[in-house]
Amino acid sequence: MELVSVIIPYFKKKKFIKEALKSVLKQSYKKLEIIIIYDDQDTKDLDYIKKLSNIDKRIKLIINLKTMGAGISRNIAIKKSKGKFISFLDSDDIWHKDKIKHQIYFMKNMKYLITHTSYKIIDKNKNVIGERVAKNFNNINDLLKSCDIGLSSVIVKRNILVNDCLFANLKTKEDFILWLSILKKNIKIGALKKNLMYWRKLDNSLSSSMFQKLIDGFKVYNSYMKFNWIKSLYFLICLSINFLKKNK
Repeated sequence: MELVSVIIPYFKKKKFIKEALKSVLKQSYKKLEIIIIYDDQDTKDLDYIKKLSNIDKRIKLIINLKTMGAGISRNIAIKKSKGKFISFLDSDDIWHKDKIKHQIYFMKNMKYLITHTSYKIIDKNKNVIGERVAKNFNNINDLLKSCDIGLSSVIVKRNILVNDCLFANLKTKEDFILWLSILKKNIKIGALKKNLMYWRKLDNSLSSSMFQKLIDGFKVYNSYMKFNWIKSLYFLICLSINFLKKNK
């Protein structure tokens, strides 16, 4: 049984972090390293997070001296992690108890280096308000117009997370750039079509800010993909339309 590192950035999600962490501790797959990254220069929640980190000896706490953002925080944790596989969980999302077990078996059986799963969307009160079905991404063109990968559903083999295959320094879309970078290396992203994660949709989250998404979406294509501004604008429009279709 290989070690799986679970990376959880923390920024002002005190109401939800305990439930997210419990969903990791209850995993049927037990060989885990859990890394919480406290990414808030406001330390008012730090004592609470320290108490949570003492619940289980598998939990490690990293404290950023200043707020770095979720993407950079994940990169810091990746470099300090020891697992053969890396998994990601946002501090307001929840895993099914057999998520890691099913996903690692699937990855080994299908020889995937990275996979994601289907998931259900919940509100702040855990009411199910939607669902996303995972699909395979075999090349970069499959993903360019719509980011259809739930970050908290992803497990990746750590040896591909090097150099230019890390999270980008953006407020949103930092994961989208990573998935595109992986596909550019001709590494396929496999889909496990089981609902193994609950993604919590919060109205006040960064991911819900349309203006920020538009800014970062343009940067995905113009700064990272090196498209000219016309091509970048075209793909941004496609991305926005597909986002609106998914959120009807």
